[in-house]
Amino acid sequence: MSWIAPTISILEILLLLYVATIDVATRSIPNEFCLALALLGIAGQLPGSIQVAVSLITAAILFLLLFVLYARGGIGGGDVKLLVALAVGLPPSGVMQLLTVTVLAGGVLALVHLMMRHLPYPRLAPAGSSLARRIYAIERWRHLRHAPLPYGVAIACGGIWTILSKGS
Repeated sequence: MSWIAPTISILEILLLLYVATIDVATRSIPNEFCLALALLGIAGQLPGSIQVAVSLITAAILFLLLFVLYARGGIGGGDVKLLVALAVGLPPSGVMQLLTVTVLAGGVLALVHLMMRHLPYPRLAPAGSSLARRIYAIERWRHLRHAPLPYGVAIACGGIWTILSKGS
């Protein structure tokens, strides 16, 4: 039974990497991945333990706080559901760590997007271009059109950090 927790952690990390990739590509976070992360979070806790109830209460409080931010236009709906899905499997201290690392990673993400203002406007990346060149061309185009930040990337960084440090 000692293989269950590491397996769940690996699955969560893989899902977060995939969600971050999808958020960069589409600026959306699919519901099914958030549901899978929440279910993995519950499965990673001891069945029937009080920790499940505490994490669900913590996630509900976080949802209410984030919903206020969402209603005021400060955060996207996908970001809310991803943060809450991650919080379902964490103790309150893990949620604080998740939020702290997410904010720090979000700051780095914002700085990168601010630096993009000073980079040259790329021509279209022709077929066969490197992935990095295609991503740069698309992100620069989105930046010029004031597209939102792919904050799912920052949330994924916070989630992966928290998972690897066991949420403590």
